[in-house]
Amino acid sequence: MKVTVAQLNPTVGDINGNLARIVDTLAVVAKDGTDLVVFPELFLVGYPPRDLLEKPSFIKKVQLAIHELTNVSTRYPQLGILVGAPLPTGKAIGHGLYNSAVLIHQGQILATQPKSLLPTYDVFDEARYFDPAPEVHTVSFKGEQLGISICEDAWNIPELWRRRLYSFDPIEMLANKGATILINISASPFHVGKEELRFRIVHNHAKRHTLPFIFVNQVGANDELIFDGRSICVDKLGNPIDVAPSFKEYVHTIDTEASGTPNSYVPQDEIESIYEALILGIRDYMRKCGFSQAVIGLSGGIDSSVVCCLAAAAIGSRNILGVSMPSPYSSKHSVDHARKLAQNLGIQFKVIPITPIYHSYIESLREHLQIGDTIDVTLENIQARIRGNILMALSNKFGYLVLSTGNKSELAVGYCTLYGDLTGGLAVLSDVPKTMVYKLAHYINRETEIIPNEVLTKPPSAELKPDQKDQDTLPPYEILDQILHYYIDEDYSMEDIIKRGFDPTTVKWVIDNINRNEYKRRQAPPGLKVTTKAFGIGRRMPIAAKYEV
Repeated sequence: MKVTVAQLNPTVGDINGNLARIVDTLAVVAKDGTDLVVFPELFLVGYPPRDLLEKPSFIKKVQLAIHELTNVSTRYPQLGILVGAPLPTGKAIGHGLYNSAVLIHQGQILATQPKSLLPTYDVFDEARYFDPAPEVHTVSFKGEQLGISICEDAWNIPELWRRRLYSFDPIEMLANKGATILINISASPFHVGKEELRFRIVHNHAKRHTLPFIFVNQVGANDELIFDGRSICVDKLGNPIDVAPSFKEYVHTIDTEASGTPNSYVPQDEIESIYEALILGIRDYMRKCGFSQAVIGLSGGIDSSVVCCLAAAAIGSRNILGVSMPSPYSSKHSVDHARKLAQNLGIQFKVIPITPIYHSYIESLREHLQIGDTIDVTLENIQARIRGNILMALSNKFGYLVLSTGNKSELAVGYCTLYGDLTGGLAVLSDVPKTMVYKLAHYINRETEIIPNEVLTKPPSAELKPDQKDQDTLPPYEILDQILHYYIDEDYSMEDIIKRGFDPTTVKWVIDNINRNEYKRRQAPPGLKVTTKAFGIGRRMPIAAKYEV
């Protein structure tokens, strides 16, 4: 059977626009003589649609779109269409919706297969909206028995999970019911290392059941989540027939009877994948939210430099404004480094000193804050908040999206200022630890110096008081980031981390500060997810609480 993989980028909620993408794709692939074109999970509404699914009018529009698609299918009598959409269950109990795969052919819905396994961990909350499939069945189509599954249905593999297992394996059930081709439609978000994990899953299912396996994944970014695509087609031995590119749309036809090439799968380089993920995340967030230009506060440090480079790659240098806002404690080289970066990228650049505004604040508040000669944290934060106000004024006046520049290490322990450097519409690096920021910077400079080399070598500093260095307050980032990984990503306890050889006082300080600063993170802009556990929708911790874990 000739099957076309349609790895496309939907917009959440844009049912008519997503339907138009399907119709346009059909017109192209029908010329190739394909038998079946496969679109990703919930493609008709985009993933994740969240509480749009609770609006009856929204579901009615989905049904109208499916009806229109069945009519369109009559133009291509040889072509089957497999697409993901939410469908009413028709039952009075439960949520009343299935996350379904819909097979359309010659003006009819031949079959629907709801999703069986509904994830409710990390960023997923599907049991909030959907009911599980009442049964799993194969579908007869053009002489084959299609075993259709949806995303999580393929993930019930014991070695993947420490605590979470489902009661049955839908893929095994489809194979036992006589499937001759396995097809999985997905909206599987990106994180570092996930594409290799997906390949192992697909390879193992195909090899175990000696069946070809077609995995079609969504591409694009929706809010915090980035979808890398990387769809995979393998033969019955698990050897790759075709592997789609990462972070790009891709429409390609394969023959399920073709033999794959053993050992041909090569995962994308880790830092390259993070770089491309963040670019796609910025581009889609801005495009889908209606922004065409961005403004970034350029401190002359590594975080803002990396964000600026990513934004320029995402939306073009001419659409970026970089703003240097020196205070009394800013070094001359910081302004020079920001200016040099702007020149290297070809972006717009302004210098707006904040010293007069800062002195005005001090004089206005001296009596009320009992301001003396010491630069305390209140005066440090005033500087950060002045900068945030300036960036938001530029945003209001000219329609720029403010990109905040704080990294995951800072956000974790609260080394950031509410309404200051947390100001923004998108937190580009909020899931990127500081050590990874440096790796990104070196990757950006892999061919030529874009970020000034001095930025990569000078000690990080907020420059909010004389001779300030990050390491005056924080543990070395090499240590901090390891502790963060064990506590946040791996859910290790304080005792478990200390047993790995870390200083007990340092571990306690880090964990106390992570727990204490949940209130800041709750008010931070949405951030792009690139690790296994990001702050935000994937980590839901209480604020008004007292606990030790």
